[in-house]
Amino acid sequence: MKLPQATGETFSMCIPPPNITGSLHIGHALTVAIQDALVRWHRMCGDQVLWVPGSDHAGIATQAVVEKQLWKERGVRRHELSREEFLREVWKWKEEKGGEISEQLQALGASLDWDRECFTMDAGSSVAVTEAFVRLYEAGLLYRSQQLVNWSCALRSAISDIEVESRPLPGRTELRLPGCPTPVSFGLLFSVAFPVDGEPGEDAEVVVGTTRPETLPGDVAVAVHPDDSRHAHLHGRQLRHPLTGQLLPLITDCAVQPHVGTGAVKVTPAHSPADAELGARHGLSPLSVISEDGTMTSLCGDWLQGLHRFVAREKIMSALTERGLFRGLQNHPMVLPICSRSGDVVEYLLKSQWFVRCQELGARAAQAVESGALELSPSFHQKNWQHWFSHIGDWCVSRQLWWGHRIPAYLVVEEHTKGDEEDCWVVGRTEAEARKIAAELTGKPGAELTLQRDPDVLDTWFSSALFPFAALGWPQETPDLARFYPLSLLETGSDLLLFWVGRMVMLGTQLTGQLPFSKVLLHSMVRDRQGRKMSKSLGNVLDPRDIISGVELQVLQAKLRDGNLDATELVIAAAAQRKDFPHGIPECGTDALRFALCSHGALGGDLHLSVSEVLSSRHFCNKIWNALRFILNALGEQFVPQPAEELSPSSPMDAWILSRLAHTARECERGFLARELSLTTHALRHFWLHSLCDVYLEAVKPVLSRSPHPPGPPQALFSCADTGLRLLAPLMPFLAEELWQRLPPRPGGNSAPSISVAPYPTARSLGHWHQPELEQRFSRVQEAVQALRALRATYQLTKARPRVLLQSSEPGEQGLFEAFLEPLGTLGHCGAVGLLPPGVAAPSGWAQAPLSDTTQMYMELQGLVDPQTHLSLLAARRHKLQKQLDGLMAWTPSEGEAETKRQQRLSSLQLELSKLDKAASHLRQLMDACPSPGEL
Repeated sequence: MKLPQATGETFSMCIPPPNITGSLHIGHALTVAIQDALVRWHRMCGDQVLWVPGSDHAGIATQAVVEKQLWKERGVRRHELSREEFLREVWKWKEEKGGEISEQLQALGASLDWDRECFTMDAGSSVAVTEAFVRLYEAGLLYRSQQLVNWSCALRSAISDIEVESRPLPGRTELRLPGCPTPVSFGLLFSVAFPVDGEPGEDAEVVVGTTRPETLPGDVAVAVHPDDSRHAHLHGRQLRHPLTGQLLPLITDCAVQPHVGTGAVKVTPAHSPADAELGARHGLSPLSVISEDGTMTSLCGDWLQGLHRFVAREKIMSALTERGLFRGLQNHPMVLPICSRSGDVVEYLLKSQWFVRCQELGARAAQAVESGALELSPSFHQKNWQHWFSHIGDWCVSRQLWWGHRIPAYLVVEEHTKGDEEDCWVVGRTEAEARKIAAELTGKPGAELTLQRDPDVLDTWFSSALFPFAALGWPQETPDLARFYPLSLLETGSDLLLFWVGRMVMLGTQLTGQLPFSKVLLHSMVRDRQGRKMSKSLGNVLDPRDIISGVELQVLQAKLRDGNLDATELVIAAAAQRKDFPHGIPECGTDALRFALCSHGALGGDLHLSVSEVLSSRHFCNKIWNALRFILNALGEQFVPQPAEELSPSSPMDAWILSRLAHTARECERGFLARELSLTTHALRHFWLHSLCDVYLEAVKPVLSRSPHPPGPPQALFSCADTGLRLLAPLMPFLAEELWQRLPPRPGGNSAPSISVAPYPTARSLGHWHQPELEQRFSRVQEAVQALRALRATYQLTKARPRVLLQSSEPGEQGLFEAFLEPLGTLGHCGAVGLLPPGVAAPSGWAQAPLSDTTQMYMELQGLVDPQTHLSLLAARRHKLQKQLDGLMAWTPSEGEAETKRQQRLSSLQLELSKLDKAASHLRQLMDACPSPGEL
């Protein structure tokens, strides 16, 4: 549908594809709320909008879920099925269980282009993944090599750097690990003696400190710093391995830190990245002693082969103790690599895998940000971006899974390249293409060659990184790709997704010749009201649907029990839930949740969200609903709205509210353009709650009660409702749509069928209403209203409507108030308000309050207040405040924020006491002028 306000511009985004195994939490809800608000705003502005939905196949997580389900329901392990049978089970699970996220997105009101929904394992994605792999390989950017990789023994697969959690340990820490029968202690430094060959005696040894004694069988050398005098006399000597007795060289290397541990380190190139680099410098051959499943290999000898590596650790330490080569144990702060997917300790294993060369691609990504071609917002993310790409290593894309995009590479069986050194691998879009390439490479007919396809699949991040352009039809040159690529914006919420963006930028620039994005916007992390990160084990993870629809505590607790927490975590999480939500979570609604999330400064620090904030937004929704009910009642059935461009306010109050409406439109526009939606929500809240409900509606109630009432206020009310709801629509789509449809139609029948495609009000379109000078003048009236209310409170005038007089020595000031006398009385809950000419004496016994150096306000008290009764009440209040003041004065002055608050409170109390003294003086004057009946 072509909109009347169409601009010809495009705005395109893709949703960061969530894993099909998961469900959305509040962090996802923040992403969706911001994205959807921006999408709806651009759509209402007339831009052609594309917002692509999709989900990620989540190779590791999905395979694990289906494996658990097969074992639980059928007692079947994955390897008891063929690969094809297992994949059928995964697709079946995906069709049955994979739709939860779509349901959540729809509950959040996400106006995605659902007919374009993508999945990273669908046919289009598969074509894009294969094409990307082949092109990268042909460009020399993808290669196969034996290198150390991050290995999860529990998953029996390589994992990416971003899936390795670096867990700091202060010292000895016991952890329960998958597949290990007993808890394992980490954060310990084991000291082991390596005897010097040919030197008898206890002093002829080098003591090595290690946190990983289980890798001792893989040691090929001991290294010390060349300037460490403790070992200078042993340079070039041979040491005896404490377990095998084999000779190991003592080498010197400047990478060794002499002041850490014992100053001597064992070198295990097959199981440590640092040792692999050191070993390569010294020409040392690696020994792999830990297998894929985390057990010890045959190189360790019969006594260790097949044992779990951490069980083997204990056996090794016992052997060292028996041989008299164990030299002690001490606490040792360390950082332990943990697999975020399985909770197992990550091992570094030598594996033949496929790698993407990232230095060249990373340099382009870094340059894109440095040159301004790619904008990261907030700008402080640029530092992380540049650091990451300046230290980036090659990307291992092989995963030892069945669920995922199978690598389009084929081993040519019994053929080798470079003599007999390396296996012969070919890459092709199809087996036929690969066979043709293999024939050219070997010089043999393709039909005579045996090809075996790599059983591994590609890292999920590989297909996810292709998502924004694969979703638009790449590698085909589709109209969508030409129209919507590069995407205007990506919303994301963590360093994890910054990693994803980086992968997309690297592959996108190489494969399409241009950046996939022109901006990237990274919003804050959502934490709970106590500032804690959302965590299942803490019991503070919230399903957005539970906030939208409400949920009982019992249901929340049942969700915890159905999760995968262990017994200890379950107890802690359940207790935290009972404390935070003793009565469950009340129903708040979608609009309230979205508005509360967008109300935070998303580009600043972490966002602390509480359910009470969402409830506050629900009350705001109720206020809007009640305001519209009042407005519709005031308009009546015969009301015909004037075109906005023809509406000219007929009174100063009408002019003021329309000016405030124009100001609000300008602030909303500013917030959307800056991607800082808290500016927009603040402007909308202030307009609806303060300007419209608290001020204008209250001020015009007496006018609307007259019959017939003037035509001006209804027209202004309609404009406020129509424009105000359109301003609100991107953030509160459901409430705005419901109420906007109830408004009388404009003449001509050209109104939009839905508020979602109605024109978004702009500062320019409402500029003829904007009167900053009028707003400035009315702010003086509002100050007078506050002063009147304060006087009424001081004298406790609850029902009385006293007369009021204003007196100013400035003619301009007098004229300013004259235009607003009726609303001043209405808003100040007073009777008639008049002007007292300059120089004329004030009536006797009237309370007085200064508004400025040139303006005084007088309020009638005689006949409305019993002076004697009120004097005693004032005295009691004064005594209470004086006691508080004396207490604060007795405090010892402090520094910083506490002292600032104390001084502010002192000033406030002193001002309040001054007001009470002045009121008491007025009351005594009244008593003198009008004696009480007992004195007559």
